[in-house]
Amino acid sequence: MSKKKIHILVVDDDNRIRELVKQYLEENDFTITTAQNAVYAKKKLEVIKFDMLILDIMMPGESGLSLTRYVKDNNPTPVILLTAKGETQNRIEGLETGADDYLGKPFDPKELLLRINNILKKVQKPVLAKEIQIGDVQINLKKLTIKLSNKVIKINPQERKVLEKMLETPGKIFSRFEIGKIINISKERTIDVLITRLRQKIESNPKNPKYLQTVRGSGYVLWLK
Repeated sequence: MSKKKIHILVVDDDNRIRELVKQYLEENDFTITTAQNAVYAKKKLEVIKFDMLILDIMMPGESGLSLTRYVKDNNPTPVILLTAKGETQNRIEGLETGADDYLGKPFDPKELLLRINNILKKVQKPVLAKEIQIGDVQINLKKLTIKLSNKVIKINPQERKVLEKMLETPGKIFSRFEIGKIINISKERTIDVLITRLRQKIESNPKNPKYLQTVRGSGYVLWLK
């Protein structure tokens, strides 16, 4: 059975860039659909499930940033933003909006391909088991519950998203910025409160955590043993 090709939507009002990206990525075994602005992109998003979007930030009408918000509000499709040189604020805003990466124009198509493959490696990880054991704790991501000492505690969707990402890469240190991207929150205090709540649900002694630990100056890490 042949492997399903990755289908990418490229949205840019510059015909030359659109065709350059389309040709290069098709030569590298991707399926490419293009749109010249957000209006046409949304029409295609209604009928096609894409594996990734490449969006220009500066377009007539609705911007790539606004389109990123629209996409991330409706599904978790990865987004790479194309930005003009020097648009630092737009790049920051793009990441805060939920974009997975950005690339400044002009760019080498080989670098775009590298960034695409890096994102695909992250999103194509095996699906986590419905129930996961951490020490004496049982986590059910589907039912949004944590069972500790025969007590079942509910977790909310934000806590689930953070737990899921941490469980995918146990031992990886997540900065507050990375956690903020997962749940679309930028306030560090709110992120700290969320981690504190999770500790109270996971740890037998939340004040001396064994599994969900703080790495001073870096962020948080989840250990399975």
